Amino acid sequence: MRLRKQERGNKNIIGAKVEEIRKQQGMKQKELLAQLQVNGIDMNASALSKLEGQVRLVTDYELAAIAKILDVSVNSLLGIE
Repeated sequence: MRLRKQERGNKNIIGAKVEEIRKQQGMKQKELLAQLQVNGIDMNASALSKLEGQVRLVTDYELAAIAKILDVSVNSLLGIE
């Protein structure tokens, strides 16, 4: 497992949680990207890495799809629950 080289950004609040849940589920970024494609979200590896690093914004469509794929609520990704 590679360690993050850069500090987390401040463009979104879900990135760290997405990375944490994905890793807990034993899912690789490549697998999440494939599931995003199946759910109609066109995202490349760089964009997902930036999302998880909180250096890119997240659209509402992406948020909903990620929550569905990871089987968690949108609120939990947002830190509301």
